[in-house]
Amino acid sequence: MNIVYAVLVLGIMGAIFGLVLAIASKVFAVEVDPRQDEILAVLPGANCGGCGFPGCSGYAAAIVAGTAPMNACAAGGANVAAKIAEIMGVEAGEVERTVAFVRCSGGPNASKKYEYIGINDCLSASRLQGGGALDCQYGCLGLGTCTTACKFGAISVVDGLARVDHEKCVGCMACAAVCPRKVIVKVPYDANVRVPCSSKDKGAAVRKYCTIGCIGCKVCEKACPHDAIHVVDNVASIDYSKCVGCGACVQKCPRKLIKDIRQPKEQSVEVPA
Repeated sequence: MNIVYAVLVLGIMGAIFGLVLAIASKVFAVEVDPRQDEILAVLPGANCGGCGFPGCSGYAAAIVAGTAPMNACAAGGANVAAKIAEIMGVEAGEVERTVAFVRCSGGPNASKKYEYIGINDCLSASRLQGGGALDCQYGCLGLGTCTTACKFGAISVVDGLARVDHEKCVGCMACAAVCPRKVIVKVPYDANVRVPCSSKDKGAAVRKYCTIGCIGCKVCEKACPHDAIHVVDNVASIDYSKCVGCGACVQKCPRKLIKDIRQPKEQSVEVPA
């Protein structure tokens, strides 16, 4: 009988606790704006974090709360922004497509202090004495940590150097977040002129460890007719708000570092002599 009583008592207690929890769930329930679920349904579900929020659900909640723009979804682009705007009953605003770009041309062009044999991970290699096998302390380590982070298969390692497929890249910058050397940056998709170097060393030092790295000579700066490229911290950097892609810097760079990643434009701009 004692066992029966014990079972009955536990059953009654369980029923009481269940009733209390059911009442509490009703009393303390947080009402969710139905638009949040509608927005979540149109988001791509990549949970890449490119919007700056913890996943698609966090972004959807922020939009409804009025703390996030409707065009911040890198993976969804303009189409998703338009759908979200329709749900919210407002204008989406212009969405400029951006992609990741690896500011390094090292790989086979860069010298090494030693041959790295260890965990195939850039962060692990960067923690070794000297910050990795490369003589250049700013270059891509080429061990593919960024490729693992990319959920869209847009970045791969070729000849010891990370390269981005701009047609697959959605600009979420998950690759940049895990890069210990911080050589991956965001650039406009339509920007065809790129400077693939991040070294801040002076030219004499760069020449010793990289056959193509920027030496900060400022030839590109002088050649640009639009004041769009300047040498900052010994490396050339492009201001894409001014750059028209004329290619003057590409043609004048003595190291042949600056690249035009696409075919020449139909209308060329005369390069200053």
